[in-house]
Amino acid sequence: MESDIQTAAVSKKAFWIGWIISILPVLVLLISGAIKFVKPDGMEVEIKRLGWQMSQMTGLGILEIGCTIIYLIPRTAVVGAILVTAYLGGATATHVRIVDPFFTTVILGILIWFGLWLREPRLRSLIPLRS
Repeated sequence: MESDIQTAAVSKKAFWIGWIISILPVLVLLISGAIKFVKPDGMEVEIKRLGWQMSQMTGLGILEIGCTIIYLIPRTAVVGAILVTAYLGGATATHVRIVDPFFTTVILGILIWFGLWLREPRLRSLIPLRS
């Protein structure tokens, strides 16, 4: 079933800038997810401060890496962006609850969507930015 929405092609420059912008939050999320498996010394203190338990970290790591991988696949990138946004929303809520700075999670979410908007013509049609 074809969509009636007309999409303009994305220039190569916008496409690659979009990927470059997308890579930063992807790297942060993948490293954060991997750390949840490695569980370095001292992590338990920080996890307790955030109100979580170490036993929950493996599940959160799977969720974080899984959502990020879905975002990296071009065909599922929009669904991945939605899932990553939901994950980052939970992270933001965790930091707000303990009166901790939360701007990093918000900035990561903005970069996820802006990078995708630059490289995905269907998203540009859905969310047109006008001057």
